[in-house]
Amino acid sequence: MTTTPTTTTETARKQPRTVEGVVISDKMNKTRVIETKRRVKHGLYGKSLVRKSTFFIHDEKNESKTGDRVVAVSSRPLSRHKNFRLHKILEKRVTA
Repeated sequence: MTTTPTTTTETARKQPRTVEGVVISDKMNKTRVIETKRRVKHGLYGKSLVRKSTFFIHDEKNESKTGDRVVAVSSRPLSRHKNFRLHKILEKRVTA
């Protein structure tokens, strides 16, 4: 009598991608535009460059405002451009 080996591998989900950035626009309802910056070295000259990316994120309660630092996590596509949702607000903008 032969037994077949049981597989213990479950369908492992990938961790959702997280991005941290600053809200640059809060003019749309339930949508924020955030900008992330990263430093890369130029391939030939070695100079340090700043690359910027913008993401549309879903903010259900309209709680983040321009200037806030936020963390967003990837989700299913919510619209044509929105693939992230607001996870938490790290730091509120300081108003003087």
